[in-house]
Amino acid sequence: MGRKIPMWQCLIAIIAMVVFLFWNVMKDEGGEAHGGLIMAALVAGIIGAANGWKWSYMEQGILAAINRSMQAMLILAVVGVMIGTWKAGGVIPSMMYYGIQIISPKIFLFTAALLCSIISLATGSSWSTAGSMGVALIGIGTALGFPDYMAAGAIVSGAYFGDKMSPLSDTTNLAPAVAGSTLFEHIKHMVYTVGPSLIIAFIVYLILGFTHKGGAADESQITMILDFIKDNFSIGVLYLIPPVFVIVAVIVKMPALPALIVGALLGVPFMAAQGIRIIPGGGEASNVFNIMNNGLVSLPSGYEAPEDDLVMTKLVNLLTGGGLQSMMWTISLIMLAMCFGGIVDSTGIMGNLADAILKLARGTRGGLVIVTELTCVFVNAICCDQYLSIILPGRMYKEAFEDRRLKAKNLSRCLEDSGTITSNFFPWNTCGATMRSFLQVNSAYIPFAVLNWVNPLVSMFYGVTGITMEEMTEEEYQKILEEREIEKKAALEAAEA
Repeated sequence: MGRKIPMWQCLIAIIAMVVFLFWNVMKDEGGEAHGGLIMAALVAGIIGAANGWKWSYMEQGILAAINRSMQAMLILAVVGVMIGTWKAGGVIPSMMYYGIQIISPKIFLFTAALLCSIISLATGSSWSTAGSMGVALIGIGTALGFPDYMAAGAIVSGAYFGDKMSPLSDTTNLAPAVAGSTLFEHIKHMVYTVGPSLIIAFIVYLILGFTHKGGAADESQITMILDFIKDNFSIGVLYLIPPVFVIVAVIVKMPALPALIVGALLGVPFMAAQGIRIIPGGGEASNVFNIMNNGLVSLPSGYEAPEDDLVMTKLVNLLTGGGLQSMMWTISLIMLAMCFGGIVDSTGIMGNLADAILKLARGTRGGLVIVTELTCVFVNAICCDQYLSIILPGRMYKEAFEDRRLKAKNLSRCLEDSGTITSNFFPWNTCGATMRSFLQVNSAYIPFAVLNWVNPLVSMFYGVTGITMEEMTEEEYQKILEEREIEKKAALEAAEA
C-alpha cells in the first residue's frame, strides 16, 4: 500500500488520458484509442509508483478490472461468431427482408426503439438486443433511407431501456445492492424518471421519421433491395428460429453465454441452404469454420455492389463480415482500458477525485444528485467500466444520501439514470466499444440515442425540484445511525484483533 496521491498528480493522470485519447481518436481522423490508453496507463503507473504503490499491487488492480470485464469480452467473442453464422445462414437477411416489408418508413425509428425496448426488457441485456435485432434493424434502416447512425441511436435507446428496467439485468440488480435498497423498490422508483424519458424519445423518433427524407424512401429502390436479398439468400420464416431461441432462452434465465453459443450454432445448418460449404475442403474460403472465425467474406451468389451505388455497397457490407476476429479490436481495446481503470482505482486516484467532486454539492439535495450523476459519467469515461460507474459512486455517496435523509432507492436510481445509461457514450468504455462494434457505427449516433442523454437530465431535474425524492422517517434515519455505530465497533474490534 502506498500513500495518498496528491490531487495535482491525480489531475495529471486524468489530463494525460484526455490528451492522449483526444490525439488518437479526435484529432487523427480514423485514429484508434489503443495507443492513447497505453500511454495513459503508463502515466498513471508512474504516478502510483512515485507515491509508494508497488507494481504487484497495481497489477492486482489491473487483473481485477480485467476479470470484471471478462464475461463481457467472452460475450463479445461469441456474438461475433453468432453474427457470422447468422449472416451466412440467411438469418439476418431474413429478418431484414420481412422487416423492410412490415415496417413503415415514417415510423421506422419509433418501431426500432419500441422493438428493442421490448426485447431488452424481456432479456435484461442491451448487448444481446443490439447484437441480434439491432444488426437487422441497421440493415432495414439503410434500405428505408435512414443513416446508420440515426438508426443506431434508436436501437441503443431501446436496448438501454431494458438494460436498466429489467429485473434480469445485472446493473438493475447491482445498483440497489450497492445503495442498500431492494430490487423491485428500485425498479418502481425508476419508472418516474425513465417513463418520461422514453416518451420524449418516442416523440422525437416519430418527428424524425415523419420529417426525415428517408421517411419517403423510393419504392423502386426498396423493391430492388428486397430482390437483391432474395437473389443472394434463401429466405424463409424458419430462418427466424435462432433469434427466437436466443430471446426465449434469456427470458427463461438460461445463462447468456450458453444461450448465445447455441444461437450461433443454430445458424450453421441454415448455411447449407445458402450454398455454403459446411465441411472444409478444396481450399475454399467459405466454410463453417472460416465463417465462424472471419465471417462471411462474399455473398453466396458472388455479387459485388457497383462502386457508385452507395446504398447497395452499404447493404453488401451489412450482409457480410462478422466472425470472432471482427471482435478482437474491441476486446483488445477493453483490455487496455481496464489496465488504466485498474490502476486509477487501486491507487486511489479515482477515489481522491470523487471526494473532491463531492464538496461541490454543498450539502443541497439537488447538488448531491447532480454531483452523483456527473461522477457516474466521469467514472464511465475514466475507469472505462459500467460496473465501476455504479459501484464507486454508490460507495462514495451512500452516507451523503443518508445524511440528507434520502431513502436508498433515490441513490440507486441516480446510479442507473447516469451510470448505466451513459456507459455507451465513450468509445473506450466496454459498453461504448461493444455498441460500436455490433452496429458498425461511430459516435455520431449519440445525439440520436435520445433516451440515454434525456434520462440523466430528467433525473437531475427531479433532484433539484424534489419530485419523487422520498425521504426517510425519523425512525428509519435513527436505524441507519445505529447500524453505522455497529459497523464502526466491529471494525475497531477487528483492527485490535
